[in-house]
Amino acid sequence: MKSFEIFTKGIIKENPVLRILLGFCPVLAVSTSAVNALGMGAATLFVLLGSNTVISIFSKKIPQTVRIPCYIVVIATFVTIVKLCIQAFSPELDKSLGIFIPLIVVNCIILGRAEAFASKNGVFHSILDALGMGIGFTLAIFILASIREILGNGTIFNYSVITEIPPVLLFALAPGAFITLGLIIAGVNWLESKFGGK
Repeated sequence: MKSFEIFTKGIIKENPVLRILLGFCPVLAVSTSAVNALGMGAATLFVLLGSNTVISIFSKKIPQTVRIPCYIVVIATFVTIVKLCIQAFSPELDKSLGIFIPLIVVNCIILGRAEAFASKNGVFHSILDALGMGIGFTLAIFILASIREILGNGTIFNYSVITEIPPVLLFALAPGAFITLGLIIAGVNWLESKFGGK
């Protein structure tokens, strides 16, 4: 597989949220605002990048019988680093994201990439895979959060964008997250069937 293909597959073809349908818990929970989405996306990207790199380096030295616990320890280390950094530099974001930053440890996207890719490939390709998957995750959660914030609050990044039409409260609530994500996934599948299958 070529380097460019490894990088782009996580953004488009194998987007973890929109194509593989993983990581819905944080996506649905923190997508109430674009700021939260970017914070969660950046945190996930950092953990993916760090864990993929370390696991790729040490994969040959980790015994097969304890590989999953070892991967979780590596992932938990990077989650702790990102949690402490967010607490130190952005307490408001830390308060908004709450428990969902520590829950990155059990995010199936990160453990899945460690098991399926980083443990079987070199460091450079593992970094490219982490970047692609992290950007794809961030893009998906950002699109969802932007739609929800604009339609539910009439704002984006705390700037008012819709003043003539009253906000639709449904989009700011949990059912709005499910409906919007379902419509986005349906749109992506339609585009794939229309243009990607050739």
